[in-house]
Amino acid sequence: MDREKILSAVDHTLLGQTATWEDIKEILDDSIKYNAASACIPAYYVKPAKEYVGDKLPICTVIGFPNGYSTTATKVFETKDVIENGASEIDMVINVGMLKDKKYDLIEDEIRQIHNACNGNILKVIIETCLLTEDEKIKMCEIVTKSGAEYIKTSTGFSTGGATFDDIALMKKYVGENVKIKAAGGISSFDDAEKFMKLGADRLGTSRLVKIAKTNAPVNDNSY
Repeated sequence: MDREKILSAVDHTLLGQTATWEDIKEILDDSIKYNAASACIPAYYVKPAKEYVGDKLPICTVIGFPNGYSTTATKVFETKDVIENGASEIDMVINVGMLKDKKYDLIEDEIRQIHNACNGNILKVIIETCLLTEDEKIKMCEIVTKSGAEYIKTSTGFSTGGATFDDIALMKKYVGENVKIKAAGGISSFDDAEKFMKLGADRLGTSRLVKIAKTNAPVNDNSY
Protein backbone atom coordinates (compact mmCIF):
# COMPACT_ATOMS: atom_id res chain seq x y z
CA MET A 1 0.00 0.00 0.00
CA ASP A 2 1.60 3.29 -1.04
CA ARG A 3 1.98 6.33 1.19
CA GLU A 4 -0.42 8.44 -0.87
CA LYS A 5 -3.25 6.00 -0.21
CA ILE A 6 -2.49 5.90 3.50
CA LEU A 7 -2.24 9.68 3.80
CA SER A 8 -5.57 10.07 1.99
CA ALA A 9 -7.17 8.20 4.92
CA VAL A 10 -5.60 10.41 7.59
CA ASP A 11 -7.50 12.89 9.73
CA HIS A 12 -4.44 15.06 10.40
CA THR A 13 -4.95 15.96 14.03
CA LEU A 14 -4.00 18.68 16.48
CA LEU A 15 -6.09 18.78 19.66
CA GLY A 16 -3.52 19.81 22.25
CA GLN A 17 -4.51 22.45 24.77
CA THR A 18 -1.66 24.76 23.80
CA ALA A 19 -2.41 24.81 20.07
CA THR A 20 -2.15 28.32 18.62
CA TRP A 21 -3.57 29.67 15.38
CA GLU A 22 -0.12 29.42 13.81
CA ASP A 23 -0.01 25.74 14.81
CA ILE A 24 -3.45 25.19 13.33
CA LYS A 25 -2.51 26.89 10.06
CA GLU A 26 0.46 24.55 9.74
CA ILE A 27 -1.87 21.57 10.23
CA LEU A 28 -4.22 22.94 7.58
CA ASP A 29 -1.45 23.66 5.08
CA ASP A 30 0.08 20.23 5.56
CA SER A 31 -3.30 18.50 5.31
CA ILE A 32 -3.86 20.10 1.93
CA LYS A 33 -0.31 19.47 0.71
CA TYR A 34 -0.41 15.77 1.61
CA ASN A 35 -4.03 15.22 0.55
CA ALA A 36 -5.27 14.20 3.99
CA ALA A 37 -8.90 13.20 4.45
CA SER A 38 -9.45 16.10 6.86
CA ALA A 39 -7.85 18.26 9.51
CA CYS A 40 -9.15 17.51 13.01
CA ILE A 41 -8.85 20.58 15.22
CA PRO A 42 -10.42 22.15 18.33
CA ALA A 43 -13.89 23.63 17.97
CA TYR A 44 -12.62 27.13 18.72
CA TYR A 45 -10.62 27.14 15.49
CA VAL A 46 -13.27 25.72 13.16
CA LYS A 47 -14.62 29.01 11.84
CA PRO A 48 -11.26 30.65 11.02
CA ALA A 49 -9.98 27.33 9.66
CA LYS A 50 -12.93 27.06 7.29
CA GLU A 51 -12.40 30.63 6.15
CA TYR A 52 -8.71 29.88 5.63
CA VAL A 53 -9.08 26.70 3.55
CA GLY A 54 -12.43 27.26 1.83
CA ASP A 55 -13.37 24.13 -0.06
CA LYS A 56 -9.82 22.75 -0.26
CA LEU A 57 -10.14 20.59 2.87
CA PRO A 58 -12.84 19.12 5.13
CA ILE A 59 -12.69 20.46 8.68
CA CYS A 60 -13.23 17.92 11.47
CA THR A 61 -13.70 18.73 15.15
CA VAL A 62 -14.53 17.00 18.42
CA ILE A 63 -17.63 17.08 20.64
CA GLY A 64 -17.83 16.16 24.32
CA PHE A 65 -14.08 15.84 24.20
CA PRO A 66 -12.20 14.12 25.73
CA ASN A 67 -14.26 12.67 28.61
CA GLY A 68 -17.68 12.37 27.00
CA TYR A 69 -19.68 13.11 30.13
CA SER A 70 -21.29 16.40 29.08
CA THR A 71 -25.07 16.30 28.93
CA THR A 72 -26.66 15.26 25.68
CA ALA A 73 -28.14 18.74 25.28
CA THR A 74 -24.67 20.26 25.60
CA LYS A 75 -23.24 17.91 22.99
CA VAL A 76 -26.09 18.67 20.61
CA PHE A 77 -25.55 22.41 21.05
CA GLU A 78 -21.81 22.00 20.44
CA THR A 79 -22.54 20.03 17.29
CA LYS A 80 -24.95 22.59 15.86
CA ASP A 81 -22.50 25.39 16.64
CA VAL A 82 -19.51 23.82 14.88
CA ILE A 83 -21.58 22.76 11.88
CA GLU A 84 -22.75 26.35 11.53
CA ASN A 85 -19.12 27.47 11.75
CA GLY A 86 -18.06 25.20 8.89
CA ALA A 87 -17.21 21.76 10.27
CA SER A 88 -18.19 18.89 7.98
CA GLU A 89 -17.03 16.01 10.19
CA ILE A 90 -17.81 15.52 13.88
CA ASP A 91 -16.01 13.14 16.26
CA MET A 92 -18.11 12.74 19.42
CA VAL A 93 -17.18 10.95 22.65
CA ILE A 94 -19.69 8.61 24.27
CA ASN A 95 -20.53 8.71 27.96
CA VAL A 96 -18.51 5.70 29.12
CA GLY A 97 -20.15 5.70 32.54
CA MET A 98 -23.53 5.40 30.84
CA LEU A 99 -22.23 2.33 29.01
CA LYS A 100 -20.90 0.82 32.25
CA ASP A 101 -24.38 1.34 33.72
CA LYS A 102 -25.85 -0.53 30.73
CA LYS A 103 -28.02 2.42 29.72
CA TYR A 104 -27.84 1.34 26.11
CA ASP A 105 -31.02 3.09 24.96
CA LEU A 106 -29.76 6.41 26.34
CA ILE A 107 -26.43 6.03 24.53
CA GLU A 108 -28.15 5.24 21.24
CA ASP A 109 -30.54 8.16 21.71
CA GLU A 110 -27.65 10.54 22.37
CA ILE A 111 -25.82 9.41 19.24
CA ARG A 112 -29.02 9.77 17.20
CA GLN A 113 -29.60 13.30 18.48
CA ILE A 114 -26.06 14.34 17.67
CA HIS A 115 -26.28 12.66 14.27
CA ASN A 116 -29.46 14.62 13.54
CA ALA A 117 -27.68 17.82 14.61
CA CYS A 118 -24.92 17.02 12.09
CA ASN A 119 -27.48 17.83 9.39
CA GLY A 120 -26.12 15.35 6.86
CA ASN A 121 -22.46 15.75 7.81
CA ILE A 122 -20.27 12.86 8.95
CA LEU A 123 -20.44 11.64 12.56
CA LYS A 124 -17.72 9.48 14.10
CA VAL A 125 -18.47 7.93 17.49
CA ILE A 126 -15.48 7.62 19.84
CA ILE A 127 -16.01 4.70 22.22
CA GLU A 128 -12.64 4.91 24.06
CA THR A 129 -11.75 1.24 23.67
CA CYS A 130 -8.97 1.31 26.29
CA LEU A 131 -11.63 1.74 29.00
CA LEU A 132 -13.98 -1.00 27.77
CA THR A 133 -14.31 -4.74 28.14
CA GLU A 134 -14.58 -6.86 25.00
CA ASP A 135 -18.32 -7.28 25.59
CA GLU A 136 -18.72 -3.50 25.89
CA LYS A 137 -16.83 -2.95 22.64
CA ILE A 138 -19.11 -5.45 20.89
CA LYS A 139 -22.18 -3.74 22.39
CA MET A 140 -20.97 -0.37 21.12
CA CYS A 141 -20.54 -1.81 17.63
CA GLU A 142 -24.21 -2.80 17.80
CA ILE A 143 -25.35 0.56 19.19
CA VAL A 144 -23.39 2.65 16.67
CA THR A 145 -24.71 0.49 13.84
CA LYS A 146 -28.31 1.06 14.99
CA SER A 147 -27.77 4.79 15.58
CA GLY A 148 -27.12 5.73 11.96
CA ALA A 149 -23.68 7.23 12.59
CA GLU A 150 -21.19 6.91 9.76
CA TYR A 151 -18.15 5.80 11.79
CA ILE A 152 -17.10 4.08 14.97
CA LYS A 153 -13.77 5.34 16.35
CA THR A 154 -11.43 3.70 18.83
CA SER A 155 -9.98 6.47 20.95
CA THR A 156 -9.55 10.10 21.89
CA GLY A 157 -5.80 9.74 22.32
CA PHE A 158 -6.22 11.45 25.71
CA SER A 159 -6.97 8.39 27.86
CA THR A 160 -4.95 5.35 28.92
CA GLY A 161 -4.38 3.93 25.45
CA GLY A 162 -5.02 4.28 21.74
CA ALA A 163 -5.96 2.07 18.82
CA THR A 164 -4.87 -1.57 18.78
CA PHE A 165 -4.89 -4.09 15.97
CA ASP A 166 -7.13 -6.38 18.02
CA ASP A 167 -9.72 -3.63 18.48
CA ILE A 168 -9.90 -2.91 14.76
CA ALA A 169 -10.29 -6.61 13.99
CA LEU A 170 -13.05 -6.84 16.60
CA MET A 171 -14.88 -3.81 15.24
CA LYS A 172 -14.65 -5.14 11.70
CA LYS A 173 -16.25 -8.37 12.86
CA TYR A 174 -19.14 -6.84 14.78
CA VAL A 175 -19.96 -3.46 13.26
CA GLY A 176 -22.64 -3.17 10.58
CA GLU A 177 -21.86 -3.02 6.87
CA ASN A 178 -22.77 0.65 6.61
CA VAL A 179 -20.47 1.76 9.45
CA LYS A 180 -16.84 2.65 8.76
CA ILE A 181 -14.00 2.39 11.27
CA LYS A 182 -11.53 5.02 12.46
CA ALA A 183 -8.38 4.02 14.32
CA ALA A 184 -6.90 6.80 16.43
CA GLY A 185 -4.28 7.24 19.11
CA GLY A 186 -0.71 6.03 18.95
CA ILE A 187 -0.41 5.41 15.21
CA SER A 188 3.27 6.19 14.77
CA SER A 189 4.45 4.57 11.53
CA PHE A 190 3.33 3.89 7.97
CA ASP A 191 3.75 0.16 8.59
CA ASP A 192 1.33 0.26 11.50
CA ALA A 193 -1.06 2.46 9.51
CA GLU A 194 -1.05 -0.03 6.66
CA LYS A 195 -1.84 -2.89 9.04
CA PHE A 196 -4.72 -0.93 10.59
CA MET A 197 -6.16 -0.33 7.13
CA LYS A 198 -5.77 -3.94 6.06
CA LEU A 199 -7.61 -5.00 9.22
CA GLY A 200 -10.51 -2.73 8.30
CA ALA A 201 -9.81 0.86 9.32
CA ASP A 202 -11.13 3.41 6.82
CA ARG A 203 -9.72 6.45 8.61
CA LEU A 204 -6.65 7.08 10.76
CA GLY A 205 -6.53 9.78 13.40
CA THR A 206 -2.91 10.84 13.78
CA SER A 207 -0.48 13.72 13.47
CA ARG A 208 2.64 11.60 13.03
CA LEU A 209 2.25 10.28 9.50
CA VAL A 210 2.25 13.69 7.88
CA LYS A 211 5.25 14.66 10.01
CA ILE A 212 7.06 11.55 8.77
CA ALA A 213 6.12 12.37 5.19
CA LYS A 214 7.51 15.90 5.63
CA THR A 215 10.90 14.57 6.68
CA ASN A 216 11.15 12.23 3.69
CA ALA A 217 10.53 12.59 -0.02
CA PRO A 218 7.52 14.83 -0.69
CA VAL A 219 4.27 13.08 -1.51
CA ASN A 220 2.71 16.05 -3.25
CA ASP A 221 4.60 19.18 -4.28
CA ASN A 222 1.49 21.26 -4.99
CA SER A 223 1.76 23.53 -1.98
CA TYR A 224 -1.24 25.46 -0.69
